[in-house]
Amino acid sequence: MKNILIINGPNLNLLGKREPSVYGATSFEDYFSELSLRYLNKALLTYFQSNHEGEIIDKIHEVGFKWDGIVINAGAFTHTSVAIADAIRAVSVPVVEVHISNTHQRESFRHHSFLSAAVKGVILGFGLDSYRLAVESFLSDTLSKD
Repeated sequence: MKNILIINGPNLNLLGKREPSVYGATSFEDYFSELSLRYLNKALLTYFQSNHEGEIIDKIHEVGFKWDGIVINAGAFTHTSVAIADAIRAVSVPVVEVHISNTHQRESFRHHSFLSAAVKGVILGFGLDSYRLAVESFLSDTLSKD
């Protein structure tokens, strides 16, 4: 059984309400329930969401040396936070960056990620299914702590 933390950043608590044409009409809580059931016998999935950069960094530090993986959608912090990238680099647990939309098809400021160079992989543009693909990467042993 693998322990995998999913971290969502700012405004992702509004999924299902916020710009459904971009992010869909499903809340993350509803999606997370389905995802947890899907992997009930393979992974213990835990979910953390914060609109505050420091809380996200603290959570990465908290689990970053003992869990099997972190899936992170840092929202707008993806494009601004050197601090979150540094936190990812500081821990030994592999991290996969996800985005619901294809950020390269959106505004130009969304084309750059400070996190991408610090993570093991990036999955984007598959809607909420991006999270499932990230979880699968940990379960298939594609990613290791080294």
